[in-house]
Amino acid sequence: MKLIFVYNADSGFMNSMLDIGHKIVAPETYSCNLCQMTFDTFSENKKWKDFKESSTLEMEFLHRDEFEENYKTSFDYPLVLKEADPLEPLIDKKRLDSFKDLDELIDAVRELEKN
Repeated sequence: MKLIFVYNADSGFMNSMLDIGHKIVAPETYSCNLCQMTFDTFSENKKWKDFKESSTLEMEFLHRDEFEENYKTSFDYPLVLKEADPLEPLIDKKRLDSFKDLDELIDAVRELEKN
């Protein structure tokens, strides 16, 4: 099974710089809990990176604009989808936003790995 993780952020250097600034200045208003959990200020969270490398799942990570360009559809972001026809939301924005920390995300992905 392939999972597609879609961030509620657009790609590109300037967008990345704006996102970093937003996370530093007003993290409580940042609109992508997936980004908050999986990335530190300047790089990918080590615990998340280690988890991805140990997982048996195939994972693709896309920014909102990249996803919409590649898949010609949109959702309420962030979210995790199963690559299928049609795409199947597995962890929606509401659930991702409810996660308090990275451990909850990792546990949810591990549950998907079992199925």
